[in-house]
Amino acid sequence: MSKFKIFTFWIVIVEMLLILLANGLYFYQINDSDGRLYLVEARRVIKEIEEQKSDASEIETMNLNKYETLVGIREFVVGDACDNDYLVEEIAGKLYRIEYVEERSSRLPLYINISLLGMMTVTIIVLMYVYHKILKPFQNMSNLSYELAKGNLSMPVKEEKSKLFGRFLWGMEMLREKLEDNKEKELRFQKDQKTLILSLSHDIKTPLSSIELYSKALWENLYDTQERKNEALQGIARNVKEIKGYVDEIVTASREDFLNLEVSMGEYYLSEVMKATESYYKDKLSVIHTEFQVDEVSECLVKGDKNRMVEVLQNVMENAIKYGDGKHIRISFSEEEDCKLIHIENTGGNLKEEELPNLFDSFYRGSNSTGMKGSGLGLYICKTLMRKMDGEIFAEMKEDVFCVTIVIRKV
Repeated sequence: MSKFKIFTFWIVIVEMLLILLANGLYFYQINDSDGRLYLVEARRVIKEIEEQKSDASEIETMNLNKYETLVGIREFVVGDACDNDYLVEEIAGKLYRIEYVEERSSRLPLYINISLLGMMTVTIIVLMYVYHKILKPFQNMSNLSYELAKGNLSMPVKEEKSKLFGRFLWGMEMLREKLEDNKEKELRFQKDQKTLILSLSHDIKTPLSSIELYSKALWENLYDTQERKNEALQGIARNVKEIKGYVDEIVTASREDFLNLEVSMGEYYLSEVMKATESYYKDKLSVIHTEFQVDEVSECLVKGDKNRMVEVLQNVMENAIKYGDGKHIRISFSEEEDCKLIHIENTGGNLKEEELPNLFDSFYRGSNSTGMKGSGLGLYICKTLMRKMDGEIFAEMKEDVFCVTIVIRKV
């Protein structure tokens, strides 16, 4: 902030120097004999007389209205009284008295000074406004992002009187609340996760102990009949099944909680979402020379979360770009009972039929993903979101064309 004050100080100094320089130049020109107006006009009138070869009577009766300072020309006679200032010049062999009136009370310096002082005043006002309305409020907020980065999320963002930062502060407060909410959810999730792990660990101990005892007894041949051995093996199988049940609980809990896949159900026009998707991918695909075709969709009101639907379409499109051969991608539409179906097809599909049922599992990656980056979550997220929006998504192979179909409920 001190730098801004120094900058303001030097701006004022420079403008004051400009005022002094303008005044100095003006008064220098006024005091310069070559720059005086009456001298300039005297030379002009002498030149005019010489060009017209006027005689004495014509000279003294000359109309001088077009000259600002000259008021008369008379033959110079020593001792004649004259109320005006004059200069004596020789014209056509005679001396003439050229009378003039020099206005020494010119208002030009006043106008110059008023203009420059006005400019300086405006500059000072603008700088003060910038300081009080922009720089000072911004200085008060300078630590806000730093505190948020450190994780200090409990303190609300202070409101600022400056209207310039109203929307910015509102956005920062929304961000703080979102981060704080996510932090609380994360803490709850970690607590629930630890509780689940401790609980399941305790529950797993019992079947594990049984398996250990059965295995030890079988290893030491403590069972003397085949019937008792079979009972022990059945006990091991039963406890293994129980343990698998606990593992399935862990997997299910992890799938449900590790992603925040909330939806806000509402109604929207499918055409709006498709236009946005087409506009986004049209330029992107043209760069990589992929033919992109989007069939016309009828105006249709559907149920779901508009933003989440955009996310689903983007995930499917990104997969089509990544795993296709880059030649052709098409989006088409159809209807079935009270549903609207979106078909996204890409050429170059080389998945095996037996892989299709697993494509929408979390962390599953198909045989065509070798050497490609990815987490195996894209289609899992799509399926989870669609089911939460009372819809569905599935995939199928049509020769060498891979097709993902999104099912949306109509209103």
